[in-house]
Amino acid sequence: MADSTIYRASTTAPVNIAVVKYWGKRDPKLNLPTNSSLSVTLSQADLRTLTTASCSASYPAAEGDSLLLNGEPSDVSGARTQACFLELRARRAALEAADPSLPKLSTMPLRLVSENNFPTAAGLASSAAGFAAFVRAIANLYELTASPSELSLIARQGSGSACRSLFGGYVAWRMGSAEDGSDSMADQVAEASHWPEMRALILVVSAAKKGVSSTSGMQQTVATSGLFQERIARVVPANMDAMEKAIKKRDFAAFAEVTMRDSNSFHATCADTYPPIFYMNDVSRAAIRAVEAINAAAGRTVAAYTFDAGPNAVIYYLEQDTEAVVGTFYHVLGDMDGWKREVLSGPEAPLSLDEGVAALLKSGVSRIIMTGVGEGPQKTDEYLVAEDGSPAKR
Repeated sequence: MADSTIYRASTTAPVNIAVVKYWGKRDPKLNLPTNSSLSVTLSQADLRTLTTASCSASYPAAEGDSLLLNGEPSDVSGARTQACFLELRARRAALEAADPSLPKLSTMPLRLVSENNFPTAAGLASSAAGFAAFVRAIANLYELTASPSELSLIARQGSGSACRSLFGGYVAWRMGSAEDGSDSMADQVAEASHWPEMRALILVVSAAKKGVSSTSGMQQTVATSGLFQERIARVVPANMDAMEKAIKKRDFAAFAEVTMRDSNSFHATCADTYPPIFYMNDVSRAAIRAVEAINAAAGRTVAAYTFDAGPNAVIYYLEQDTEAVVGTFYHVLGDMDGWKREVLSGPEAPLSLDEGVAALLKSGVSRIIMTGVGEGPQKTDEYLVAEDGSPAKR
């Protein structure tokens, strides 16, 4: 009798925001970067992807593999996604070959259902959390014993920055030097518990899909930017070294300077691309001016801005400086959704921002996300695929 069992596994995976940016590929097919990068994994209580992977011999073979993302069918025929399927299936097939009693999951069609609790394709690293959850959920379904670093080799092929979302805390993606990409993987620089006071305030400037995708933007920059060559040869290696030291010493002033300088460097190479790419806008620049004003008023560095390939500002700060940093933005943006008001003590703003800066922020920020450093992927019993194989009712 044919096996009609529905096999399921669910995982959550976090967003990570790089403080030393990945930009540029030396091998687009294998998703090998031109430089190493380093990120902070954010708390899944605030930002996470939940993915259920399921397979069954009862799923029609003609339908093949499928992915439902935020309730909508998503294409899985792309080379990146197929590379992940292929590698994960090969690892499961090796287990089945070694132990013939195991069910032949590697031969069954896969159904994946995934949900984000944040806007997709809006510069909030949705592909990183998405592919990390995709790979981790299938690895759990297949009962693979691969380490997070080994799985990062697979996730990297789907989305470069996804390899960093397989760990919590502070994570480096080592660019590697092997032509086959076998040493281009992520490792944990420090656990979240090493520096748990790290916080992040995200100003969501636009939830709209960005005009120039990261993939095409990188290709343009590599091909046309002179500044880019300086960045990968000298700027990033120095920033990686300085950032690892800052994290290990829990030196926020050093962490903040490298974070802001690296963000500036990355966006300078985008502007130096021909034709130029502008991911930031006037609201983004107002956020920078606000951070500079906050640090000047404090007489020390208490806040650090960074921007990925999008206009949203991610502002890092330490818990003890919440009032100085968050209080200032709350005074201007207090009517926005997303504030955790319980963390703020006083009604008075510690600093009044320049009127022009405040006006730009007020008109351009659509919501707030308050979060902090968090853990890596977590196995869960929350399933998005029901026991009969259909999408679970939510």
